Amino acid sequence: MPSQPTVDPNALPEGLSAAAAAAKLAADGPNSLPGGQARPLWKIARDTLREPMFLLLLAAAALYLGLGDLQEGLTLSAFVLVTLGLTLFQEGRTERAIEALRQLSSPQARVRRDGQTVLISSAEVVVGDWLQVQEGDQIAADAQLLRGAGLQVNESLLTGEPVPVRKQPSHESAAPATPEAPGGDDLPWLYAGTLVVQGQGWARVVATGAGSQIGQIGTALGAVKTERSPLQKQTQRLVTQLAWLALAMSLLLVIVTGVMKGDWLQAVLAGIALAMAMLPEEYPLVLALFPALGSRRLAREGVLTRHLTALETLGATTVLCSDKTGTLTENRMSVAALVVGDNSLKLAPTQDQQPALPEAYHRLLETAVLASAPDPFDPMEQAFHQLAGLTLAGTEHLHADWKLEHSYELTPALRAMSQVWSAPAGGDWLVAAKGAPEAVIDLCHLTPAVAAQTAAAVEKLAAQGLRVLAVAAGRHTGPALPPSEHDFNFELIGLVGLADPLRPQVPAAVRECQQAGIRVVMITGDYPATARAIAQQAGLNEGTLLTGDELAALSDAELQTRMKSVSLCARISPEQKLRIVMALKAGGEVVAMTGDGVNDAPALRAAHVGVAMGLRGTDVAREAASLVLLDDNFASIVRAMRTGRRIFDNLQKSMSYILAVHVPIAGMALLPILLGWPPLLFPMHIALLELIIDPACSLIFEAEPAEPDLMQRPPRDVQAPLFGGATLLAALVEGLGVLGLVLATYALAAQRMPAESARSAAFVTLVIANLALVFCNRSRTLTAWAALRRPNAMLWWVSGVAAALLGLAVAWPPARTMLHFGPLPAMGWGLATAAGLASLLWFEGVKAWRRR
Repeated sequence: MPSQPTVDPNALPEGLSAAAAAAKLAADGPNSLPGGQARPLWKIARDTLREPMFLLLLAAAALYLGLGDLQEGLTLSAFVLVTLGLTLFQEGRTERAIEALRQLSSPQARVRRDGQTVLISSAEVVVGDWLQVQEGDQIAADAQLLRGAGLQVNESLLTGEPVPVRKQPSHESAAPATPEAPGGDDLPWLYAGTLVVQGQGWARVVATGAGSQIGQIGTALGAVKTERSPLQKQTQRLVTQLAWLALAMSLLLVIVTGVMKGDWLQAVLAGIALAMAMLPEEYPLVLALFPALGSRRLAREGVLTRHLTALETLGATTVLCSDKTGTLTENRMSVAALVVGDNSLKLAPTQDQQPALPEAYHRLLETAVLASAPDPFDPMEQAFHQLAGLTLAGTEHLHADWKLEHSYELTPALRAMSQVWSAPAGGDWLVAAKGAPEAVIDLCHLTPAVAAQTAAAVEKLAAQGLRVLAVAAGRHTGPALPPSEHDFNFELIGLVGLADPLRPQVPAAVRECQQAGIRVVMITGDYPATARAIAQQAGLNEGTLLTGDELAALSDAELQTRMKSVSLCARISPEQKLRIVMALKAGGEVVAMTGDGVNDAPALRAAHVGVAMGLRGTDVAREAASLVLLDDNFASIVRAMRTGRRIFDNLQKSMSYILAVHVPIAGMALLPILLGWPPLLFPMHIALLELIIDPACSLIFEAEPAEPDLMQRPPRDVQAPLFGGATLLAALVEGLGVLGLVLATYALAAQRMPAESARSAAFVTLVIANLALVFCNRSRTLTAWAALRRPNAMLWWVSGVAAALLGLAVAWPPARTMLHFGPLPAMGWGLATAAGLASLLWFEGVKAWRRR
């Protein structure tokens, strides 16, 4: 039965005016749902004050104030406020980065405004808007379908049922009504958040935001995912273990010190200082900050990160499965060759320079246009219309008054589409078909000899890297149409070769992947010869070719074995991509997969990292993916992989630094008590150190450029622990080296100056060694001196602030008194500075050992 005629946009009503839409938006509010909003500062402050480090600081301040030591209590309270301000600044940067990603990932909607179809943010859709929906869209608001053709919608978000439901339009004059419950077939109601899997139509919006079905049940879409990644879980285990260890050792220290010395106040303060020294509260901060800011940078380069945790996996990718059209190529189709019988014609690359088209090819081009959408979106169909407009204008072809009666869509079983047209004067209907040459050859029922001749012509065009379509035509006496295209009597008209140039950045990006140990597999629906020619231009490694027909005949185990050597998959249907992904995963690969269509969604969701196209991709594909390419460019995927590796690399450097710097701090809080020395660190000293450690571990390392060999390493093992083997050992050795230098400095200074001045010398040594640790840990391959040539503005800002704080704490008498420091003579400054800088040699030695 023929489908309803395609909606003519010119017949649509004016829609709302811009002024009326603005008034409705102001009255009803944006079309957004609760949840997924940025945290206000007061919530960040509340959550921060619940962290153990702040609770310990507040406990120490309360203890001092409770015992009447106003100066100590107020000093610690001031440190709490300053540290809180620094945390709010860094958390605020993270929230702003995440909010920017939310806004970028907000769905868009096509509506009628002032008689024009415009693309707006879904948040700007208002009640009364005429909303255009088509295959692949996520519906922006609850609406009443008024015009539609074969619309099917997946409403599983609301009903839990995966089977799509059919939609039938209401009469256009029907008054808006309250939508019925979702789930039934042949109803006119569309619901916000559901996905169109087939068809197209126009609907009038009846509810937005919290008034929609999904709003009423309190579900928020578009929020950034907060599920914890393997790295987050691993780090949480480490923090929990250290927290319990810190608690146990602190309680033990309080009891032992209190019993031995009888000074329970000092015992409690020593216990608090040890707990603060051992607790690595910076880990959650860097885990949130690095991916958020990295994703924001990546968005400026054309890649939108929908799930922040995907960047962790992206850097470990071993196989990248990429579409050809629009990803490796420019998706800028032009007709490059026409073949009719034994005659062929090569066309100019720039078609507006094309001379007059010989008469022998007029019917071929006309039929190709009639087999295309009247207002095409597909680049191939646009190329047909463009060439026809230049070469067939003024001829007897291209009848603008013909009416499209029915369309037979392309299916996995038959990779060809047909359209049935009727003329105003009546008579037979014209049936125009185009598609894969083997499918059209089958429709035309050619003799074996003619089929072989046609296949040879196809192979010749495909070997030039052209995408080849066959075109056929037939006649039908209406109005009853057969159920299948095979029931028409088609005549083969000819072949069309279309050129889609390779993106100029692709060969370099492919080489970079190969150097990084990432295997690139091109997956396309094109003819094998065409795919092979493009693969050679892109520089893909020579490997075996797998066709869709071969794939269909393989078992899962056989496919897993084949995919170990395949670099090119041709004549692949979207549904077969899922089997490819599952086979690669079963073989132990970490898989990134690109896609743009509705049928690509299962493969995108199954891949470790799904990459959807932003320009030509459907909402369904974007919903299933972890990343969205805003420019559909293959080189952008490689940039994202490089960024994923850089983020993990810098995260590992930061966490190693955190672990290393906490070793001497914990040792200075514990060993002097055990050795019978005066206390070296009080809670306020550790709070002062946190003003240096927090921005160092987050801002400096997050801004660190990538290592020179970043894309020459093999992908990392996703199962390998963050602090495994040499990494953990090196951090501990670095920290123990600093602890030895600090204690040695204190012991030497204590022989020549008062205890408080010796404490000053030890603190100066610790701060300088801390900065030296930052400088050395910036790179694992370069020396600290070589790394200075790499730009990092944050390094100098934080170092300058640290030096200023250190000078103020030790040289300014009021601050010195509050911190229990004594004046430091020139000899003490020289000793502490020399010891702190000596740690550079220790760190560089550890680095050289790791490299060996």
